[in-house]
Amino acid sequence: MLLIGVYALLAGGVVGVVGATVLRALRGRSILVHILLLLAVTVLAVVAGVVTVAQAMFLSGHDLRVVLVTVGASAMVSLVLGALFGRRLAAAAVWAQAARERERHLEAGRRELVAWVSHDLRTPLAGLRAMAEALEDGVVGDPATAAEYHRRIRVETDRMTRLVDDLFELSRINAGALRPEVTDVPLRDVVSDALAGVAPLAESRGIMLVAAETGWPVVRAGERELARVIGNLLVNAVRYTPVGGTVRIEGGRERDAVWLAVSDTCGGIAESDLGRVFDVAFRGERARTPDRAETVGAAGGGLGLAIVRGLVEVHDGRVSVRNAGDGCRFEVRLPVIIR
Repeated sequence: MLLIGVYALLAGGVVGVVGATVLRALRGRSILVHILLLLAVTVLAVVAGVVTVAQAMFLSGHDLRVVLVTVGASAMVSLVLGALFGRRLAAAAVWAQAARERERHLEAGRRELVAWVSHDLRTPLAGLRAMAEALEDGVVGDPATAAEYHRRIRVETDRMTRLVDDLFELSRINAGALRPEVTDVPLRDVVSDALAGVAPLAESRGIMLVAAETGWPVVRAGERELARVIGNLLVNAVRYTPVGGTVRIEGGRERDAVWLAVSDTCGGIAESDLGRVFDVAFRGERARTPDRAETVGAAGGGLGLAIVRGLVEVHDGRVSVRNAGDGCRFEVRLPVIIR
């Protein structure tokens, strides 16, 4: 019995060493491949041990065939079950890894958002307090200066209101609480209203707004949410386009999808930033001081494009960005076409 155990151990050990070498060579492959290979090594180790012991015991050819058929049938069942459940295990492991990565990404985004929003709120609040105290203490006696203080207080208050509204909208999207009131929406009308809203900002920055005259379809979507998407894209394009640039918006229909594109002449986005454009609080710049665009109507909290992505995904659509020409092109695709 001791000799039989040694024979079986040696035979299984040889198979194990070969299997370990193969596993090491295939360490970059999928989890399913590793599971199947482990099962194959285990089965082959059993077969090798049985064959070696059978040879040592001088079994007849008939008996040896019986043993091999029995072991082969058991090996087949083991491999089939291993393949079925190994696939599930591999899929579950990949899903769990993706979920962990997404959770880490969201947590990092939340921490960054808290830090950036704290700065964006602290700066205008400090200015508001200083101006309010100056007016209260009578330090400012000149009517023109007092009027300017009141104007700046209103501007900063509006800016903080927009930031709070953006945070509330984003929280509703992330919580899955946003339920658009879906109706038949003429895309031309929504685009026209959005252009009228951003026109003063574009004019103040010397930027030309150009809209396609034809090709605007009718979509079935939430009108308020769709207007927010288009408005945010236009404001973002105007904000990053230099003086004298052009922002163009166009739309159309391709089979089962409506598309809307906003192009600008911002000079393009760094390739390393293209994947982060729609992240929460991402601005593509280190400076947090509000620029002129932010003070006259642009959403400066780094939430505009994140809200765009959330609203588009609520409608089962997708939004993308790529560099095109001397600027970049944001494209929204919605699958809710009615004609």
